[in-house]
Amino acid sequence: MTRLWIAVGALALGVVASANDVYAARLGGGRSAGAQRSMVMPRQATPPAQQQAAPKPAQAPAAGQPPATGNRWLGPLAGLAAGLGLGWLLGQSGMSGVLGGILMAGLVAIGLIFLLRLFARRRAQAEPSMQYAGLGSETVAAPPPSQMPTGDALAASASQSGEVRTPVPAGFDTEGFLKQAKLNFLRMQAANDRGELDAIRDVTTDEMFQTLRRDIAARGAAQQHTDVSALNASLLEVVTEGSAYWASVRFYGSMREEDNQAPKAFEEVWHLSKPVTGGAGWLLAGIQQVS
Repeated sequence: MTRLWIAVGALALGVVASANDVYAARLGGGRSAGAQRSMVMPRQATPPAQQQAAPKPAQAPAAGQPPATGNRWLGPLAGLAAGLGLGWLLGQSGMSGVLGGILMAGLVAIGLIFLLRLFARRRAQAEPSMQYAGLGSETVAAPPPSQMPTGDALAASASQSGEVRTPVPAGFDTEGFLKQAKLNFLRMQAANDRGELDAIRDVTTDEMFQTLRRDIAARGAAQQHTDVSALNASLLEVVTEGSAYWASVRFYGSMREEDNQAPKAFEEVWHLSKPVTGGAGWLLAGIQQVS
């Protein structure tokens, strides 16, 4: 009888342990779920080199742009001030008749033209920007859909050349996009731990949300806490297919999914989708395991 109870106890412990393995898991449970895509993975040596590299020195000139903007303001304003000073001198010397009126009218016209050009320049700079909202409201510059690479074009390019290149359109803010993507990865892990369905619903497609909702419901009242100890990200592609943009982000690093275990390495790809038209933002459409 004693042996029977020992066997039952061992079986119960095994069930509890296996249940913990199921419930204490990262978003998606470490499995492929939702939309799956064919991907051209970068060479293994490339991502570590990019992650270990120091911030690109090319970013430094951006900090020097504000003074240049001030110089563009200085020229017209200095000319306007000089003109007003000349008008004041003419008035003081008694030459404020027809010549003074023409001069002041010309100065006003120059000022209006300057302001109109300034507003037109700012509007022209703002129009090429696309608001990639959702998953954190990222703002990146990208060309119109007609200039975005398509899946067929990328496949043909990859087959013709042995070099593996990241298919990202010119002007796309890859660095900013990945920075926001990593923040969203951490936020969604925390929302999954707490079972916050509303937060997850806002940034996932319907299909992906139903999968994650079932995962949260399956663990019931079990508590879990995932601890991401190292996180890296690389952008695999940004393409247009039909009426949607697709972006695939490779996340890799180490994560502790149980308090009594050491961090384990992980690697998976998140597929994000966004309509070409409208103001909807990026939504998590699928998680794909690399191996």
